[in-house]
Amino acid sequence: MESTKVQSEGGLNVTLTIRLLMHGKEVGSIIGKKGETVKKMREESGARINISEGNCPERIVTITGPTDTIFKAFAMIAYKFEEDIINSMSNSPATSKPPVTLRLVVPASQCGSLIGKGGSKIKEMRESTGAQVQVAGDMLPNSTERAVTISGTPEAIIQCVKQICVVMLESPPKGATIPYRPKPASTPVIFSGGQAYTIQGQYAIPHPDQLTKLHQLAMQQTPFTPLGQTTPAFPGLDAAPPASTHELTIPNDLIGCIIGRQGTKINEIRQMSGAQIKIANAMEGSSERQITITGTPANISLAQYLINARFRDVTAMWTDPSSMTTP
Repeated sequence: MESTKVQSEGGLNVTLTIRLLMHGKEVGSIIGKKGETVKKMREESGARINISEGNCPERIVTITGPTDTIFKAFAMIAYKFEEDIINSMSNSPATSKPPVTLRLVVPASQCGSLIGKGGSKIKEMRESTGAQVQVAGDMLPNSTERAVTISGTPEAIIQCVKQICVVMLESPPKGATIPYRPKPASTPVIFSGGQAYTIQGQYAIPHPDQLTKLHQLAMQQTPFTPLGQTTPAFPGLDAAPPASTHELTIPNDLIGCIIGRQGTKINEIRQMSGAQIKIANAMEGSSERQITITGTPANISLAQYLINARFRDVTAMWTDPSSMTTP
């Protein structure tokens, strides 16, 4: 969450950016016919409301503005969702009204502060607002962000969002945040030489749209071999593109999870991707380390995917509030 502070006559006026994760149906409800609903929300709240592009099952809704405009926008969204629930109930025999649910997208480095020592902060938020609050155990794919789900009455949700904003302003994100971007495909896809492949275990498998092309290339031959072997991943694609280099910077506090105990994880990534991976020594005064990946575009794409996957695997240590020693 980005924040800038501006001193105004009425005290501290803080501009915030909050990201929400919504399903297509929820986004449709927020946009409304010909965009009328979102236009009204923008005008009445004064907040900037942007909706991510793309034909994805999930979309990111970004709300930016001074805190009071953000709370107005949240209130309008929560009441709109409640209205949708009431409308859907008029056609069903259900008697108890389900709660309104919103999902925030929060940098993982701030989730510890939201949970609090031994879960104290999240418990306090639940008790004081009456809303249910849950912090996801895993990071969202290919990002360093986690979903925070809030459910309850619109009033409880608004109070809860206010408290979350306060915590996030007091504990800004640490290190670089890799934002979550919803993908149209349900499985990771890498591109190489104009072809798309999905990753399944240790294999790169042609993406369904590409099967016909690859079938023509690899007639009567093995469809794939484990990545990291010296034989071409797909017979017929022998003309491998020349090696290239890609550089990444990783925060120091995350480098350990990439390297693994005695280098086990980085060696595994090297073997699976077939790429050369060099990690620069820590520079004095720098909070980041440079990683250089060398190989074909396919090797590099796969190495990047595997490095991102490691970020998700290590979140268990942040998940269990009882293991936390700092608020």
